[in-house]
Amino acid sequence: MDSSDTIINRVTGSALVSIDLEDLYHPGKRILYDLKDNLFEGIVLKEKDFRDFIRTHDWTQYSQNNIAIICSVDAIIPTWAYMLLVTKMEPFANMIVLGNLQDLENALFKEALDKLDIEAYRNRKVVIKGCSGKPVPEYAYVELTRKLLPLAASIMFGEPCSTVPVYKKPKDR
Repeated sequence: MDSSDTIINRVTGSALVSIDLEDLYHPGKRILYDLKDNLFEGIVLKEKDFRDFIRTHDWTQYSQNNIAIICSVDAIIPTWAYMLLVTKMEPFANMIVLGNLQDLENALFKEALDKLDIEAYRNRKVVIKGCSGKPVPEYAYVELTRKLLPLAASIMFGEPCSTVPVYKKPKDR
């Protein structure tokens, strides 16, 4: 085999830097805590009953889990009820948000992206991987792009061997 038959992997030799958002996925279980289960006759939260529940419930079951708190029925929930839930869950849970599971996933990725050393991508050609075995919300792609825009020389989406151009820093004139 002569040198003209040699296959060259241009991807490994390129200046592209790849970011896989799947690496930022928090492994903890996602739990939707619905306050409707604490309502009297499905319509009202009775303080005494709720405080009894708060006192006797096994909060350790939320250890290292990620909790989204909602009320899926049309009921007036006093603010202190959400606050009381958080005081009991917080020592055990990884993250707690008021909202649905999508809000929780977005918050988990925001926390992970806030810890990412974005400066490492200054003046680099960045590929944000598009395929993932874990559920990465669109929010994470948008937030990462927003953070990279002031720094990266270019941003692409996909795989290093097949990318979609998203942004290229303008050349100074």
